[in-house]
Amino acid sequence: MTPTRPGRTDVTDLPALDAPVVVTIDLHRGHLDPEVATLPLPADAAAALVARMAAALPAFRAAGVPVVHVVTAYRDRGEILGNPYWAAQTGRPGSTRTAIAEHNLIGMPGLELMPGIRGGGDVVVDTKKRYDCFVGTDLGFVLGAMGRRTVIVAGVNTNSCVLATAIAASVRDFTVVVLSDGVDSMMGPAAHDAALGILAASFAFVAPSAAVLAAL
Repeated sequence: MTPTRPGRTDVTDLPALDAPVVVTIDLHRGHLDPEVATLPLPADAAAALVARMAAALPAFRAAGVPVVHVVTAYRDRGEILGNPYWAAQTGRPGSTRTAIAEHNLIGMPGLELMPGIRGGGDVVVDTKKRYDCFVGTDLGFVLGAMGRRTVIVAGVNTNSCVLATAIAASVRDFTVVVLSDGVDSMMGPAAHDAALGILAASFAFVAPSAAVLAAL
C-alpha cells in the first residue's frame, strides 16, 4: 500500500479551520501490531501508517491543536456479538472480521495505543464499541468542553470507523477533515479509496497532513 493515494478526493484549498482538534481512531495494537492484532492491517501498511502519524501528530500539537484518541474496548464477547453483522462474520472463513469476537477485549494487549502515537496532554476516550465514535462514548462532550468546531480525523479503518465517525461529525455540523495519509484499511486499497470518495463527495474535506497543517 502506498503512503497516500492522491486523486480527485484530495484537496489543498481548505477553508478556515476554526477551533481544530485531531481525533485518531483505533491506532492501537489490536489493528496495528502484527504480534497481537486480532483484526490486523497488513504489517507493512500498519508500520507505514504508524510512522506517518507519529511524525504528523507532534506537528499538530506544535500548532496548538489538541489530540483526542478514541480506542475500542469491550467488557465481554456479548458486547461485540450484539451486532448481527459482526455475529455473522465470527469464525466465517475468508472474512476480514472472522476474529471479531476476540477483538480488543478488556485485559488484552490490543487496547494499547501504538508507540509514538500518544503525547503529553492528549485525551483518550476508551469506551468505543461501534464504528461511530460518538455512540456510547463521551467524545461529543469532550469536543464540546474543548470548544472544538473542526474535527481532523485519522485512523483505521477508512471504510468503517473513519467513515462512520466522519459522517457522524458532519451531521453534527462540525467541519470535518480526513487526513488522506493518516487513514488506511485492513480491507485494502479499493475499500479505502471508495470510502474517501464517499467522504469527499458529501461529508468531509479530504487532504494530506501537510496541506492541513499549512491551512492552520
